[in-house]
Amino acid sequence: MSGHLSISVTFCFLGCAMFAVFGYDDDLFEVGTPQSVAVKGVLTCNGQPIVGTKLKLYDVDTFDPDDLMAEGFTDEMGHFLLKGYETEISDIDPKLNIYHDCNDEHIPCLLKFSIEIPDNYITEGKQPEKTFDIGKLNLEGKFSGQSRDCFN
Repeated sequence: MSGHLSISVTFCFLGCAMFAVFGYDDDLFEVGTPQSVAVKGVLTCNGQPIVGTKLKLYDVDTFDPDDLMAEGFTDEMGHFLLKGYETEISDIDPKLNIYHDCNDEHIPCLLKFSIEIPDNYITEGKQPEKTFDIGKLNLEGKFSGQSRDCFN
């Protein structure tokens, strides 16, 4: 065997052995600092808890697609809690997207609006230390930036 081929085979064997023993971990190849955030609240429509409303927690990125950190739905009482993290070189810019059809059930696609999460709720690390509480929100209202989303 030539020297270059022997070295290539050795590196391939060592790399495969490391993945077999330690497994693959995305964190080994990420650059930046893990940053986390949590958000909770209660959603209502017509004075009643709104059940099964979709929520997504994103890190807003300027030059590439936003990073989905978590998603979930409101429970039978309209409550939700989302926690997520993203590894970034700069600070994350978290936002909560709410997708609903309160008083809008007969029109195709869901209404969507976003709530920016204040920077002081961002935690360095994968587990958030504080939770941003949006409180009780009545979805009957019109919200700034509200639009229709058919592909949520």
